[in-house]
Amino acid sequence: MSKQKSKTRYLAGYSPDLVTQIEDMLLGGRLADYLLKRYPDTHQVASSKSLYAYTLDLKNRYLRQSSPLSKVIYDDKIDVIHNALGLHTFVSRVQGAKLKAKKEIRISTVFKKAPEPFLRMIVVHELAHIREKEHNKAFYKLCEYMEPNYHQLEFDLRVYLTYIDQVGPL
Repeated sequence: MSKQKSKTRYLAGYSPDLVTQIEDMLLGGRLADYLLKRYPDTHQVASSKSLYAYTLDLKNRYLRQSSPLSKVIYDDKIDVIHNALGLHTFVSRVQGAKLKAKKEIRISTVFKKAPEPFLRMIVVHELAHIREKEHNKAFYKLCEYMEPNYHQLEFDLRVYLTYIDQVGPL
């Protein structure tokens, strides 16, 4: 992977003009100002217990009919740079004559100190996987139902991760 490509790996798939704008802001030292102007405050969802409550509130608001969540935690084993932002797991076990299903959501600890809209976007993304397993049209429609600004937040989150990857925390 070339040095230029590695700087913007989170922005793969976006237009070259847009990627160039972000690279110019990064090199010119203006990217932090852009991010801080749009997202000046971090959230207060600092523990896994409060993350569970935060996620449950969103689930109850938008996905009431979905099966319950067994666990929602911050997970320091998720490596955002090489892996994922969050994970959802579905475990089914046979217990006697019944099939028991557990659903878990794990969010990278990088987002303990992130702006609240980024945390919300990740939680919405993982909640959408309860209904839609694949990243298809129905999946993104559900994400937009729960967070109308989903696609802008996803882009800004990718810009935020690019900044953290190249410079460090804001």
